[in-house]
Amino acid sequence: MSVIPTPVARQPWMMLFPLFILIGFGGLVLYSAAGGSLDPYAGSHLLRFGVFLVMAIVLSLFPPDIVKLAAYPVYVLVLILLVVVEAIGFVGGGSQRWLNLGFMQLQPSELMKPALVLVLARFYGDLPVGMIGTWRALVPAGILIGLPIMLVLAQPDLGTSLAIAFGGGVVMFLAGLPLRWFLMAGAAAAVIAPLAFFFGLQPYQQRRVFTFLDPENDPLGDGYHITQSKIAIGSGGFSGKGFNEGTQSHLHYLPEPHTDFIFATMAEEWGFIGGVVVIGCFALILYWALSVARNSNDRFAKLLAAGMGATIFFYVAINLMMVMGLAPVVGIPLPFMSHGGSSMLTNMICIGTLMMVYRWNRQQGRKGMLG
Repeated sequence: MSVIPTPVARQPWMMLFPLFILIGFGGLVLYSAAGGSLDPYAGSHLLRFGVFLVMAIVLSLFPPDIVKLAAYPVYVLVLILLVVVEAIGFVGGGSQRWLNLGFMQLQPSELMKPALVLVLARFYGDLPVGMIGTWRALVPAGILIGLPIMLVLAQPDLGTSLAIAFGGGVVMFLAGLPLRWFLMAGAAAAVIAPLAFFFGLQPYQQRRVFTFLDPENDPLGDGYHITQSKIAIGSGGFSGKGFNEGTQSHLHYLPEPHTDFIFATMAEEWGFIGGVVVIGCFALILYWALSVARNSNDRFAKLLAAGMGATIFFYVAINLMMVMGLAPVVGIPLPFMSHGGSSMLTNMICIGTLMMVYRWNRQQGRKGMLG
């Protein structure tokens, strides 16, 4: 007889342990970023996680038929919310991205990331394999991806639009679309990029690219964010300055120490060791997500899990590259550590969906053993 109850033993602890470490570690960093106080960051961060974890657990209980049935309605609902943002959205930082719900500022563009993965997984899950190499596999999916990207770019929000495109592209690639289509798209993007840079981007977005290429050119102006981030990370050394001892964040040199640049805040106080722990936890979560997708026999489930894992990966990769000066500053928070309701909601939807597919795989395995 097992000492551990079966409902506890069958949970995906390979993902949950590193997730809890990230959430707890994030709470400590946010506590420090607020000068040694639970308010206004750490307390709400932990509370949101508790609420969204319950949501993820409930989501994990949904059967495949219900999820497939909800795919298109969910996508249309989020698309409508993006249109509503354009009409009555809350303006912050020069961008119109949020809806004021009273208890939180909801960013519908964040919800579009998992919603698009869901609808594309449903689309390719239903598409006959013989049509994968035809226009029927490309044009409808292109429309599903293009509509939200246009609405998000109008906000303007380049980072989120790139995240939406990345998640959609991963699902299309894994669905088996011909490689030459992706190569042609890459070539077209290379040709269009200069025109898009000069005529499509806002002036502040152009400055971010120039700053990325040469941050030392204007260290007190446009290059200030990334310069201070590098100083904070470098000054942490091997073991950091100590908990609640970060001077860059406490003396307000480091901008957005609780959101976009939380990794820099952490690295200053916890050093290289803290960075290894954070990156190691993300690696375990992403490896688990990949294994969930790989173990799925159903095409819909496989694409759904892979797309959700890719969405989390994009968040992590771009944020870490951004704070280290390896990518332009695009305003993407670090999952499970940064303070922010919409990003936490999105990433916990991804986690809940992966837990759901994980449960489907276990059920299929049991049926296979019984069969």
